[in-house]
Amino acid sequence: MTWYAHVRDVPAPVEVYDAVHAELLRRTGGQVDGLVLHVCRETGTGFQVVEVWTDRAACERADRELVGPILAGLGGDGPGPQPPPPQEFTVRGIVVPAGDVAM
Repeated sequence: MTWYAHVRDVPAPVEVYDAVHAELLRRTGGQVDGLVLHVCRETGTGFQVVEVWTDRAACERADRELVGPILAGLGGDGPGPQPPPPQEFTVRGIVVPAGDVAM
């Protein structure tokens, strides 16, 4: 099986991530079709998201149908700094023994 995976560095306050993440959990209960793994960490310039998806189409659908509308709902004075395109990578191995984790 070949999965779609990427790393995205976002030059925005980590509180932006916290707000989007909380709303995503509220809307989905942590169940997003095609999402295998999601990890975020704070960086010196914002935050970094690492994700593994069953395929690129599932990732693009979630961005379009979930993340985009949530970001638009947060408002603000404009789009703010745009992150560069994500760095895609090939998943060589993954282990998620606990499953069904939403925190």
